[in-house]
Amino acid sequence: MINSIKPNVWQLCFRDFGSCVYLIKLRRDLILIDTSSKDCEQELLRDLKKLNISPEEINKIILTHFHHDHIENISLFPNAIIYSRKNINELDIPEFKIIHTPGHTREDICILYDDILFSGDVIFNDGYIGRTDFPESSPKEMPKSLEKIKKLNYKILAPGHLI
Repeated sequence: MINSIKPNVWQLCFRDFGSCVYLIKLRRDLILIDTSSKDCEQELLRDLKKLNISPEEINKIILTHFHHDHIENISLFPNAIIYSRKNINELDIPEFKIIHTPGHTREDICILYDDILFSGDVIFNDGYIGRTDFPESSPKEMPKSLEKIKKLNYKILAPGHLI
């Protein structure tokens, strides 16, 4: 399912279990936020085709964290540079504000673009928050991350799952 969030931003959500994928067209860049799970591979490819985008055209992927349901389709995008918390400082897109938000995992990031917050699995619609009971979670840091998010100026929440 393709939802247009803005003229240059789309949300791709799938029938099978996997994260939502966000596509942003920005100048010369075609950017994905997360890539969903292998279960969603064919639907992801179909949605991109409906948007007249080939996987080879995607040149940047930003991962909100490393859970399988967010990263398993990276190999579909051979020309993309992958950005995560490890190298996020190398991402040269001044319109994006990267917020380190550990809790669901220690590596979680959120991305603020214009008035849209791409929140991965940190926070969802209706105030639900991501699980913090995984070995890679940091439950003590989640409240600090949620406080950071509360201080941000955004109108549209773009979470990793629609729940």
